[in-house]
Amino acid sequence: MPRWDERPLVGRDGELATLVAAVDRAAAGRGAAVLVAGDAGVGKSRLLDELAARAAGRGLRVLTGHCVDLGDVGLPYLPFVDLLRPVAADLGKGAAGLFAARARAAGEPDVPDLGSPPALRPPVDDGRLQLFEATAAALSGLAAEQPLLVVLEDLHWADRSSRDLLRYLLARLADEPVAVVASYRSDDLHRRHPLRPLLAELVRLPGVERLDLGPLPDAAVEELVRGLAGGVPDRTVEDVVARAEGNAFYAEELLAAGLAGETLPLALTDVLLARVEQLGPAAQQVLRVAAVAGRRVRHELVAAVGGPAPAELERALAEAVHSHLLVVSPDGAYRFRHALLREAVLADLLPGERVRLHAAVAAHLAAVPGAGTAAERAHHLQESNDLAGALTASLEAADEARRVGAPAEQLQHLERALALWPAVPDAAERAGRSQAVLLLDTAAAARRGGELHRAVALLRAAQDVLGPDGDRELRARVHYTLAQALARVEDQESALRETTAAMALVPAAPPSPVRTWAAATHARACFEVGRREEAAAAAEEALAAADALGLDSAWADVAVSLARSRGGAGLTARLEEALARARRSGDPDVEMRVLFNLAIVAHEDGASEETLRWSDAGLARARELGVEWSFYAAELRHLGVLSRYVLGDWDGSLALADQLARVPEMAAHVRADGLLVQVGRGDPAAAARAAWARGLVRRLGAHALLLVATAGAELELAGWAPDPAAALATGRAAATRLEELWGAERIVVLRLAATALAPVADAAATARLTGDAAAERGWVAGGEELVRLARAAVADHERVAGEYGVEAAAWVARLEAEAARLAGRAAPELWSAAVAAFGYGHVYEQARSRWRLAEALVAAGDRDAALEPLAAAAATARELGAAPLLAAVTALARRARLDLPGAGRVAPAAAVFTPREAEVLALLARGRTNRQIGGELYISEKTASVHVSNILAKLGAGSRTEAVALAAARGLLPAS
Repeated sequence: MPRWDERPLVGRDGELATLVAAVDRAAAGRGAAVLVAGDAGVGKSRLLDELAARAAGRGLRVLTGHCVDLGDVGLPYLPFVDLLRPVAADLGKGAAGLFAARARAAGEPDVPDLGSPPALRPPVDDGRLQLFEATAAALSGLAAEQPLLVVLEDLHWADRSSRDLLRYLLARLADEPVAVVASYRSDDLHRRHPLRPLLAELVRLPGVERLDLGPLPDAAVEELVRGLAGGVPDRTVEDVVARAEGNAFYAEELLAAGLAGETLPLALTDVLLARVEQLGPAAQQVLRVAAVAGRRVRHELVAAVGGPAPAELERALAEAVHSHLLVVSPDGAYRFRHALLREAVLADLLPGERVRLHAAVAAHLAAVPGAGTAAERAHHLQESNDLAGALTASLEAADEARRVGAPAEQLQHLERALALWPAVPDAAERAGRSQAVLLLDTAAAARRGGELHRAVALLRAAQDVLGPDGDRELRARVHYTLAQALARVEDQESALRETTAAMALVPAAPPSPVRTWAAATHARACFEVGRREEAAAAAEEALAAADALGLDSAWADVAVSLARSRGGAGLTARLEEALARARRSGDPDVEMRVLFNLAIVAHEDGASEETLRWSDAGLARARELGVEWSFYAAELRHLGVLSRYVLGDWDGSLALADQLARVPEMAAHVRADGLLVQVGRGDPAAAARAAWARGLVRRLGAHALLLVATAGAELELAGWAPDPAAALATGRAAATRLEELWGAERIVVLRLAATALAPVADAAATARLTGDAAAERGWVAGGEELVRLARAAVADHERVAGEYGVEAAAWVARLEAEAARLAGRAAPELWSAAVAAFGYGHVYEQARSRWRLAEALVAAGDRDAALEPLAAAAATARELGAAPLLAAVTALARRARLDLPGAGRVAPAAAVFTPREAEVLALLARGRTNRQIGGELYISEKTASVHVSNILAKLGAGSRTEAVALAAARGLLPAS
């Protein structure tokens, strides 16, 4: 019986056209990406095979990589090594990082196993971003010679590092002649599957689309069945079509079993195994070995693991291949034709047989250098119940993952070792450390990967292991390390309790590294909760001890705490001295903390360009150190996003917000920061990102920076909607929560309240215009509450921290101007002050204040003076692509009949309304009813109603109030 992939593709014309269009875009020089989703066996691989053939016919080079199921922990970057292997000889040194990563992961001394020439030598591994960029550069170089189609199959099995690299490549290669098509099983994606959040991110990238592969129509399945085997009885065809339910692989397997003269089984597993059982005993044994080894298996492993004699083995393999159960890959390895077939064979193994085969595979991998990785050995050892060996291999795998820049995989391997620990009597001897120390090491890996909540849990577990009678110094280490993690998840009170406990466990004399770090961390915790005298004493003790012991890292850490608490002149110089010591110490965490503080000091001073300089320098250093996911690296990225936004580099701001391949939850505010640009540009995708951020805020609870980013975006959305009720509710809720989290240090409430006040003041103005006194009172009361919240936040900041900076001064000016507008006063002098205050460098907010200044000047009767700020606001809005602001500026120009280029002119009211309708509209604006209008104009109530209906229709309004608001906005409201 011919295989389906040897027959014409059926039932997929529409899906194939979508994929071919992506290929054509790449052929034309533009990037494209399609994520192909479908249930197992629905025909994803067959569709991609057809696409690859068509792409090759269009002159594209096709590279294909496969992901492999290795349980919870995969092989880092395996699909990318797989797809680059055939072109290794064509790559320059830029791809050597990826080859070196895979070579080290396999424990191999050199690169040629991957097909690369001996001249390629692995560079020093200095962080994942370099590896990602090297891979992107390699693909770009290949695409410059010939457009590329990159196919990734079975993405649901991809390891985290491969998922991260894919995301980076899709963003990085958007403008390159590269089409990326990745397939995954949609039915495998349970709620907590790690691929789900990545897919949600990828579909928001430009040029990325999702293609859902549904079941084939019955007619297509029938065409497939009849094409596979001619002369099949109608009854058989009908049975296969009914039972396959649109799944091509099911249909093929059902048909194959039926043609062998068997009664069609009731379940697909039975069908698959029925085909297996048609083979001879040796071929069946080969399939069992291959199923345990993995979806891909080399000849040597099959021969070593319970295989028959060489001649019989070759016959058995040939039988399995000719029966279309195994397929020979281009590199000579064997793989199952479909993963479902492997799963069926694996499920049919008896427990004892499965354990024996896993043990044999593990023994082969251990005996033959280069046959597999420590991660593979750990998997097979654990499945064979050799828990001691699995623990040792897991620790080796963790070390390999660390060396190749895969912190997520390192953490997974370490956690596997911890899970095995209780079952291994000599675990401490094998690990070369105690369980508590391993927990500390695992927590450190979690912190490096940005998994702060996981680090907290691991450190609490270390406390449980040590108990009250454990080694005092080790207990102190756990306490102050836990305090550092707690501080980074906004739990300052708990952090203080931990540092206090650490200080109590270790004496101050004689000085020791543990006591020094305990004091340094205690100083930081005390400063955070306002216990300044205690903080200063701990800091002085730590500083003196660090000097005495030569602990530059501890000295730099405590120097930062002291410098930030004291402030004043020379602050930057003191921080730069701390930076020099931190670099000399080789402690990346302390160095990143110093760099962050240099950036945040500039940010607080309103020096956006200086902030950007330090944040960029810090991010570059984080990449060099391989800690780009760590806490302070994420904060530096946050400042870089904000600084670019303030300076008007909106494209750069959004790109930086979206650049991280994976954003840990505690760094989610970096991704949420991108909302500033999306909302400012009126991007429809902003609503979806805001909903994602809102859900995360609710789940995480104490993530203040995420709350600020999310609330700020929601307030902007409410302002442009407009939705004053939502703005008022969001502003109140954010102010309340930030007071709970930050107390007196919540000056950011000023910005949020001023932003929320804008649509509330608009609503009050509309109510005032329509004569709705009750609504006006309600909006004014709500707005005044926002003003009180903002002023209280400013007062608390001045009481605790002293004078505020230029950014806060600008928002104070904005708040006062909005408060005047809320009260019905134009107050152009206040808006002039806001324009001047934002002149420190906030391009967008200065433009927005200029728009409001022009509005106030028009309201004050000075139309001529309004043109200059309005024109400046329009120019900035166009430059930034700030569509909502530009629309508001244009509307004001048309309403006020100002000669603003590109704004157009408003038709006079006489050209829109009849004289009688104009009179009726004027009375509507005063809140008159139809009866009152009729009485004042000496017409019947019914006639007044007809005029009102005509006015609503001409304006496209749904209510009298909306009609008045629209007429006012369009400059059609009679002056009287």
